Formats: sequence, C-alpha cells, structure tokens
Amino acid sequence: MAFGLNSAQIIGRLGADVTISNLASGGRVANMSVATDESYIDRNGTGERIDRTEWHRVVTFQSGLIDMLEKHAKKGRLVYVAGKLQTRKWRKEGEDSDRYSTEIILVPGSRMQFLERPAAANGGEATAPAAAAPDASEPGSAIPF
Repeated sequence: MAFGLNSAQIIGRLGADVTISNLASGGRVANMSVATDESYIDRNGTGERIDRTEWHRVVTFQSGLIDMLEKHAKKGRLVYVAGKLQTRKWRKEGEDSDRYSTEIILVPGSRMQFLERPAAANGGEATAPAAAAPDASEPGSAIPF
C-alpha cells in the first residue's frame, strides 16, 4: 500500500472579505482568496528587486469554521492556513473545454489562525500580538538565541 502526504501551509493576507454561499443540500461553503508574496533580486537583468504575489483559493464546508469566518475574516487580515490541496474540474456552460481549479481545502484537522488583531473600530492599523518579555529570573534568559 502506498502512502502520500497532501498538505499545504501558507501565511498571507485575505484579498477580500470571506464569501459564504448556501448549497442546494442545505449546507454552506466559505470561499477565501489569500495572497502570499515573495521578492528576489533579478540576477539575469538589471539586478533590481522583483516582487511577486501568488493568489490561493481557500475553501471550507465546516459550519463552525464558517460561522467564525463570517465574523472575523475581513480583507487585509494576516492569516495562517494549513489544509490539503484539492483540484476540481468543471465545464462552463456553452464551452467545450474543461476548467480546473486547485484549492486549499480546510477539513476537520486543518487549521486557520489569524496572526494579528483586527483593525480598531476607529480606523486604526491592525497590530501584531505583543510578544511576552523574557523573565530575567529564568536561567538562560539572557542568551540571545
């Protein structure tokens, strides 16, 4: 029997508020778009810094997670997502070719975590959680690594 690993982890910002749709079966689905970015130096050309953004589709059918996302998943929030990759195929009405979409699916056991507090109601900037200060009474607390 062959074993495999299907796991995807990303940290990025929500590109829009979560979209929640009702299914014909009575359930709900939440769709999100998360942007991750990277930068590198163009070594073949001018040597300038190149910024690149990759967009990821994230989907869940879990009702408890959907309820939480409905309240808190707003555009611009920094999130950690750990799920599994799944590619679905469909055909748009009136077209002869198939379309494909690869998504990160959040199933039971998957994880989504907000990595910063939401923006303040008065329009302030979102802030990262405060890091705990080391306790100087602990042995080795002065070691910088």
